[in-house]
Amino acid sequence: MRATRVRTAVIGVLLALAGICYSSWVLDYFLHSGLDPMRSFLSELDSAHMPHRSVYVTGDVLTGIFALLAALGLVVPPMMVRNRFSITAAVAIGVFGAATISDALMPIECLAGRDPNCPDQSRGLLPQLHHIHALTSSVAVIAIFVAMVAASLAAWRRRDWPWLRFGGGLVFAIVVLATVWMLAADRLDGDYRLGLAQRIQVGGMSVWLVFWGLAIVRWAPPTARPPAVSDGTSS
Repeated sequence: MRATRVRTAVIGVLLALAGICYSSWVLDYFLHSGLDPMRSFLSELDSAHMPHRSVYVTGDVLTGIFALLAALGLVVPPMMVRNRFSITAAVAIGVFGAATISDALMPIECLAGRDPNCPDQSRGLLPQLHHIHALTSSVAVIAIFVAMVAASLAAWRRRDWPWLRFGGGLVFAIVVLATVWMLAADRLDGDYRLGLAQRIQVGGMSVWLVFWGLAIVRWAPPTARPPAVSDGTSS
C-alpha cells in the first residue's frame, strides 16, 4: 500500500509540474518580447528569431516530459487505472506530452511583419498552415481536450479522482468557453482579442493539469483501498 501511495503522489506531482511548465508564457510579462498579448499567439514567443525563445522551448519540452512520465506511471503494469475513461485520459495526456515536445522543437520560422523577408501569412487560429508546427499544435490541443473530458467522466462515473468533479469541472468550462471564443472570432472580421482568448484557454489547461495532479495525489486507487472488514454474518 505504501508503494502505491508513493507512486500516486509521484504521478500527481508530475502532472502538476507539467501544468506549471505549460504556463511558461507568463514570463513574457517580465521578459518583454514586444508582442501584443491581446492579439499575438503563444507560438510566436518561441519562433526562430524571438528573444528568450529558449525559455519557452524549455518550458514546453519539460511539460511534455512530465506529461509522458505521468501517463506511463498511470498505464504501465501494474496499472493505476482500470476503466476506459481513466485509461483514455492517461493515453491522451501522453499524446499531449509527445505533441508538445514536437511543437517546441519545430517552431514557426519567422513572424510576418516583424522579421525581414518573412512571407505574409493569414492570421488565424493556426497561422502558417504550411508548417508542421500547426499539426503538432492541433494534436496537443485535441489530446488535452480528450484527456479533460475522459478524466471528468472518470471522476463522475467511476469515482476516480473525486477532486475533479467540481473544481476541475469549473476550470474545464472556462477552457471550453475560451475555445468557443477563439473558434467563433477567427471566422469574423474585426478585432476580437484572439491572443487574450488563447491565453485564457492555455492558462486554464495549465490550472487543470495542476488540479488533476492534486486530485491524483489525494486519490486512493483500488489497489490502495483496504478490504472491507467482515462482521461475521453471512447473507
